[in-house]
Amino acid sequence: MGHPAVLLTVALATLLAAAAGAPILRQGSRNKLLLVSFDGFRWNYDQDVHTPNLDAMALDGVKARYMTPAFVTLTSPCHFTLVTGKYIENHGVVHNMYYNTSSKVKLPYHTTLGIQHWWDNGSLPIWITAQRQGLKTGSFFYPGGNVTYQGEAVTLSRKEGVLHNYKDEAEWRANIDTVMKWFTDEGLDLVTLYFGEPDSTGHKYGPESQERKEMVMQVDRTVGYLRDSIRHSGLESSLNLIIVSDHGMSTVHKKADDLVEFHQIANFTFKDIEFELLDYGPNGMLLPKEGLLEKVYEVLKDAHPRLHVYKKEFFPKSFHYANHPRVTPLLMHSDLGYVIHGRLNVQFNTGEHGFDNGAMDMKTIFRAVGPSFRRGLEVEPFESVHVYELMCRLLGIVPEANDGLLSTLLPTLQEADDGLLSTLPPTLSSEASSRLHSTSLATTPSGSALLPSGRPPLVTGLLVAAVLLARVS
Repeated sequence: MGHPAVLLTVALATLLAAAAGAPILRQGSRNKLLLVSFDGFRWNYDQDVHTPNLDAMALDGVKARYMTPAFVTLTSPCHFTLVTGKYIENHGVVHNMYYNTSSKVKLPYHTTLGIQHWWDNGSLPIWITAQRQGLKTGSFFYPGGNVTYQGEAVTLSRKEGVLHNYKDEAEWRANIDTVMKWFTDEGLDLVTLYFGEPDSTGHKYGPESQERKEMVMQVDRTVGYLRDSIRHSGLESSLNLIIVSDHGMSTVHKKADDLVEFHQIANFTFKDIEFELLDYGPNGMLLPKEGLLEKVYEVLKDAHPRLHVYKKEFFPKSFHYANHPRVTPLLMHSDLGYVIHGRLNVQFNTGEHGFDNGAMDMKTIFRAVGPSFRRGLEVEPFESVHVYELMCRLLGIVPEANDGLLSTLLPTLQEADDGLLSTLPPTLSSEASSRLHSTSLATTPSGSALLPSGRPPLVTGLLVAAVLLARVS
């Protein structure tokens, strides 16, 4: 058989294989993925501190000028956006606190981490999607990683305690050691690793403080230790590393003469309110008593120049936040640097987040390095909602329906010598395909019906066939 005929045969076989849904990518050829989040790392925290390890990572891989988090810029909602690819109104984790407007129950952040139905409300995070397609995953302290989704738990997980010391650098290194063993000894393919700093230090001392700068240097040392650990574990050629954060941090105007205080608003009374969620940074929700919505709204809508109160249906659509049943009929946010005080002034943080995600103080970081990423590339800013599609591509899995676009971050990936991406588009094994829910095949905003590249297998086969036929000619 002549050389052109051989190529034609290969092209036709590729087309038929794609049409039949035959797997192209074998699990053994997948690279592993580690997603690391340093909570509250503002986009420019590395600009007033010497960060040789973060700088080296940027030279060896990809750096975004900054990343825009989802609104509302709180820890749990933003972290869940990263692992679902959905805006907050579409994944439903609308707050750090679990609350119920009927029972009036409100639970703090650490307790909420273990409330299964707060997280499992219709959206599947990447851990479960990957497991249903034959991979093994882990979550170390990552918000949302310690509950079950549709009855399925993450393969391996750790949850921090209520009194956990977020600052312990020795423990940070021990946690990294554990994660390396998860990859090498337990055979995990995906791990998400969370650190509670520099968020805690930024809250206590403020984002411009010396304490925050010292904590950023600790973060940088940890990045160096992490990359050394990857090398020493023999994973450098098979592990992609992504470092992100959930939001930034801004200085609170604690001594301003125009504080936002509900207990000082004329004609407002809490007697008109059935349920309130205030005293949590710059965000608030109110459920007025039956028949009093208009009255309460009229009192509050122009009550303070720093306070922006909306009926749910008129909340800015650009925030992608209010269109969820958990969001109350009235919601609000305050200007940068101002927090919302309720019945009493009980907020004393020097730094805070939760503000408009368009504010530069809320922007955060994205760094990536590994065998699939280009080297020395700085990309323009993008929204965090797009990271999920990138991670699915890196793992070779079919994503759930989501709000992200693969095309946004696809240019960060290397190309192989033949011009094709070094990270192949995902395909399902027959076993994984039988486990995948039909909802996973819904069309996504990236145009993907079956593949996150936006092409069904048949079209992919046609494209490969066309390339080979072109070489014949």
